[in-house]
Amino acid sequence: MALWKESAKTPTTETPEATDLARPDIQPPGPKVEVPVQPAFRPTPTPAKPKAESLIAPDITIEGKIEGEGHVRIAGNFKGDVNVRGDLTIEPGAKVTGGVRAEKVTIAGELIGNIESAVHVELQQSGALTGDLKAGSLSVAAGSRMRGQAEFGWDDAGDSHGTHQASGRDRMTS
Repeated sequence: MALWKESAKTPTTETPEATDLARPDIQPPGPKVEVPVQPAFRPTPTPAKPKAESLIAPDITIEGKIEGEGHVRIAGNFKGDVNVRGDLTIEPGAKVTGGVRAEKVTIAGELIGNIESAVHVELQQSGALTGDLKAGSLSVAAGSRMRGQAEFGWDDAGDSHGTHQASGRDRMTS
């Protein structure tokens, strides 16, 4: 008495159907099975990372150069140029001596130097600027001080609307 069942032996020569089953372009007979097609891989855009803010504390004095991406807040004293792709904030009581290039510049302390190609400059009530500025727009609070030239509201290619007739330079002194 056998405890197992012998399987029927298949001939060593393969039938054409058996060899065709290995080929993906030929479907076996019987019901057709749909294989879901996955869409092509498309990376999802990562949300823009918020820019980090660096702080120079009130009791700190630094001499050098600041460059990079991100926001900078100066509450102490800094001597040197600031070139950032972000915002620069000069806190009340802070003093910066040097050229500035930033997207938005907020002055509540003192800046001795020129501001070049900022999108917006805000001169707050306690702020003082000694130098020239060139910006897309300018906000000046009552009580603030400025000594220098201001050029704002102009693009480099000239006025595209044709509404401005002057050279764009206003002399502001105190």
